[in-house]
Amino acid sequence: MNVANLMMNLEQRHPGEVEYLQAVKEVLISIEEVYNLHPEFEANKIAERIVEPDRIFTFKVAWVDDKGEIQVNIGYRVQFNNAIGPYKGGLRFHASVTVSTLKFLGFEQTFKNALTTLPLGGGKGGSDFNPRGKSDGEIMRFCQAFMLELWQYIGPQTDVPAGDIGVGAREIGYLYGMYRKLARENTGVLTGKSMGFGGSLIRPEATGFGAVYFVKRMLENQGISMEGKTISVSGFGNVAWGAALKAVEFGAKVVTISGPDGFIYDPEGLDAEKIEYMLDLRASNNDVVEPFAERFPSATFTKGAKPWSVKVDIAMPCAIQNELNGDDAKMLIDNGAICIAEVSNMGCTPEAIDALIEARVMYGPGKAVNAGGVATSGLEMTQNAMKLNWTAEEVDAKLHQIMMSIHDACVEYGTEAGGYINYMKGANIAGFIKVAKSMVEQGVV
Repeated sequence: MNVANLMMNLEQRHPGEVEYLQAVKEVLISIEEVYNLHPEFEANKIAERIVEPDRIFTFKVAWVDDKGEIQVNIGYRVQFNNAIGPYKGGLRFHASVTVSTLKFLGFEQTFKNALTTLPLGGGKGGSDFNPRGKSDGEIMRFCQAFMLELWQYIGPQTDVPAGDIGVGAREIGYLYGMYRKLARENTGVLTGKSMGFGGSLIRPEATGFGAVYFVKRMLENQGISMEGKTISVSGFGNVAWGAALKAVEFGAKVVTISGPDGFIYDPEGLDAEKIEYMLDLRASNNDVVEPFAERFPSATFTKGAKPWSVKVDIAMPCAIQNELNGDDAKMLIDNGAICIAEVSNMGCTPEAIDALIEARVMYGPGKAVNAGGVATSGLEMTQNAMKLNWTAEEVDAKLHQIMMSIHDACVEYGTEAGGYINYMKGANIAGFIKVAKSMVEQGVV
């Protein structure tokens, strides 16, 4: 495999799809050496096949708002790769959704799901619809119109969507209700459901919980305790909530959260009351964090900035892709940070990743660190198939076990001469090898 030639062909075929091309290049560079040790991969053109999605559905979503006016959005579902199981990945409702974004997320999801040890392929979907400021009735009508176009292409053994940015339990409920009516069956076709109709305990917290389990294991692997460490977190939704909750439980101090308006710095750290307020703030459809500083005197608000200038031991971007750039990484390194872990998908830019690895700082890539969300979605699918519900303790124990196995796979494939663990390389190789071998064994399909 020649990465330069492959990327040149991809750029010509998919011009302007920046996020997708960035994700593909990152993976190909890190697996090139191992790939070329497997002549069967090259003979079966695995690289050329694995970087292209199996199919993409694009559809019009027409719905009626509360004023009786017709609105039109675009819906998408990217079914990327199902070599090891049904397509699995979230639906994102946000004005920034594009085909490039969803292709990058579906590509990443393929290897993330392979790392979980569960039989799940990779997919992603969504719409440029923004639920912020919409009434429950408007969201319900949009979700029903969206599912009316999608339902024939998904199923518990075919494609199992979940939630993502802009798609929580409310949206999943409306989507599932419409699917159930159209398909005339009750199945585990969507994950992230409410407990009353097939949901799993700790699913909302799972991405953040899993990330902290992974980071804690990274530290322990170097003989470092998480207790007493300071952590900067971005975002203030379910992912940041889960990460803050579990980090505080392990004795760490979470000192930042952020929103599109800026970031909060609280040197006293988040406690149970502050974490609960953070959730209430998000649930109120208030997409800003400034009120947090008004509520708690120990906190200060910095407008229009990100939290990476704050001196901390650990940084955990939890908001969106490419939110931590090269300059941010250098600030964190200069301030003595020992670990940066992506809880958001592709939270760091390539320049940031290069700086962290060059400085030999522990860096955890999103496809490994944030796999706890999809892992627990997979556990929800298992519970649905078995027609039962596990306790929170049972789900949490399985989640913890999965995150430890992901960490160990990263160490196995990512340990370099001198002992530095390149977690990005390890995660990419471990996930890629599993999918690639499955594709070889199944022939050209």
